[in-house]
Amino acid sequence: MTNDGTNDMSNDPQRDHVPWILAPAGGRQAFLAALAAGADGVYCGLKSFSARMEAINFSIDELAALAAPARAQGTRVLVALNSMLRPGELEEARRTVADLERRVRPHALIIQDLGFIPLVRDAGFSGEVHLSTLANVSFAKALALVNTRLGVDQVVVPRELNIDEVKQLAAGCPDGMGLEMFIHGALCYGVSGRCYWSSFMGGKSGLRGRCVQPCRRVYAQGERRSKAFSCLDLSLAVLVKVLRDIPQIRTWKIEGRKKGPHYVYYTVTAYRMLRDHGRDPQAKKDALSLLAHALGRPGTHYHFLPQRPQNPVRVTEDTGSGLMIGRVKGGGGQAYLNPREALLPGDMLRVGTEDESWHGTRRVGKFVPKGGRFHLKVTGGRGPGSGVAVYLVDRLEPALGEKMAAVQAQGDAHFRQVVRCDRKQGEAAAPNPFPVGAAGRQRPRHIGGPGKGALGGKKGADPVSLTVYRRLVRRPGPGETGYWLSQETRAAAAQDAGGKLHWWLPPVIWPEDEAAWEDLVQAVCRDGGRRFVLNAPWQVALFQHPGRCRLWAGPFCNTANPAAVTVLKSLGFDGVVASPELGGEDLLLLPRQSPLPLGLVTTGVFPLSISRCLADTLLPEVLFTSPKGEGAWARRQGSDYWIYPDWKLDLSEKQRDLAQAGYRMFVHLSEPPPRGVSFKRRPGLWNWEVGLR
Repeated sequence: MTNDGTNDMSNDPQRDHVPWILAPAGGRQAFLAALAAGADGVYCGLKSFSARMEAINFSIDELAALAAPARAQGTRVLVALNSMLRPGELEEARRTVADLERRVRPHALIIQDLGFIPLVRDAGFSGEVHLSTLANVSFAKALALVNTRLGVDQVVVPRELNIDEVKQLAAGCPDGMGLEMFIHGALCYGVSGRCYWSSFMGGKSGLRGRCVQPCRRVYAQGERRSKAFSCLDLSLAVLVKVLRDIPQIRTWKIEGRKKGPHYVYYTVTAYRMLRDHGRDPQAKKDALSLLAHALGRPGTHYHFLPQRPQNPVRVTEDTGSGLMIGRVKGGGGQAYLNPREALLPGDMLRVGTEDESWHGTRRVGKFVPKGGRFHLKVTGGRGPGSGVAVYLVDRLEPALGEKMAAVQAQGDAHFRQVVRCDRKQGEAAAPNPFPVGAAGRQRPRHIGGPGKGALGGKKGADPVSLTVYRRLVRRPGPGETGYWLSQETRAAAAQDAGGKLHWWLPPVIWPEDEAAWEDLVQAVCRDGGRRFVLNAPWQVALFQHPGRCRLWAGPFCNTANPAAVTVLKSLGFDGVVASPELGGEDLLLLPRQSPLPLGLVTTGVFPLSISRCLADTLLPEVLFTSPKGEGAWARRQGSDYWIYPDWKLDLSEKQRDLAQAGYRMFVHLSEPPPRGVSFKRRPGLWNWEVGLR
């Protein structure tokens, strides 16, 4: 430990087994609050290329200034560039990385898009590269691949894992590589990197940080209306003690880049107590009290304890964020609140929950005692009705403000003392006190290599039409045939003369299923199977002899730019099914720049989301509807639940343009609807016209 009580991170955490606490910061105040709480690291996003674009985020100038107080107390700064890149954004992304290196010198970049791998090296970045949870590195064999082949230093593991699965990943973690775990904060219903709900409803993609959170809305199934997809917050709290004995878990991560300084300070302080004094009953009690007042949602440990899993979707519990402070009385223009706790000047209140279109916020102007009266002024329209819940969503106590000011003053002094000015350019050149570890220096210098030919045939040939089925079919449709790989469909491999069938792997493989999937892949290979579509790039690690197969990256690899295709080529892929989230302009541009043949899902049923859980009150195989009348249903596929819309993706009228642009394969995903559910006739262009935002 350093003199000021923070972790000395110059030591190897695999040697001292003290995990770093990584705090979120979506703005300047939250950043300073993290430092005031003694966070070991702070992760934040820029105003571009961030997977939390709804946060305030930082310009590089703002981040460079805040890096000074961080360095003053030995706190690392990590920058999340975890957005999916469109074809025309590569040069801007490279310049952004170069500016960060020159102006901020962050310890690490957190990325999800493989296109950043060559950009980071081209820009001369000297720090570590961490793979975001959006990259969905979900099983042990994947870790060695991303470390040795891509030079990744740390992986943020999925939030859905239980402790046994975490230990399985830790056992497969290469020396010098670290794992990062979320321990607190909001849970997405969908598996990270496998949710397209917001994008499908209007182009605002979660992979681009613009999710409009359709999972937080009220849905109807029959006569029942509920928030069937709205999750509680993850809160491991006292359970984190078991992570202290896993040296590969370098980082405990707190979610919340849209949260204020109060939340950041309280959660960081609480988890420092649990990490450093977890055996002290009073420290545990104090930490739990802080978390209860951190202004988040009610908590769940989700799947962390395999013997006692908790469903994070509990329709009987309030999932509104913030501390419920009371309910509206009076109603209309006479509405008021008797708060359960004292209100401070500057407190922010939210009237109603986020999913209700009429909800609003109110700023507290003066002190209101517990049980006092706070009038909810109405500026227009009708006031809130009696009984509506009111939440305290943000506050800045005077004591915390003083601590943040002291941190800033210390940083300013440090900045004046150690930062040298580049007189020629008139910009601060920040020293990097955290040299890259051994794993970082081992990054391959070259990404590329020859492919083994296109799955879709020779260049210039007509595009292949491929239909992918869930179950064995006696009379497949026209064109070529693919199957989602399973024990049932494997039976077709014995009759697959010449290895012509296309075997599709699932979008996510959990650690508990890894061995079974590896055995199944190898069995199909022994039967003569040669064509595989992998829906996570790391699934290539499941093959004993990948060079003997024709491997394509599937649509769930979220490939949207030529730099990412280049990296996939270096991993041995022969072609790529591009991300169907892209708009028409980007889809037509991509083949001109791609080093590999491309395909696209042009027709069929594409899932809105894939999840490891389903609300106990929601029936699978039964239609449910959104507030706007959009229908969908849930279906169990293997270990997960897939949420499907009741209308099809249909780009068939665009296939001629796509073929002329250079696409070599068009995919149809066959998914029969449940009994009693019929597909609506509506445009299925996804983002073709609106573009990906």
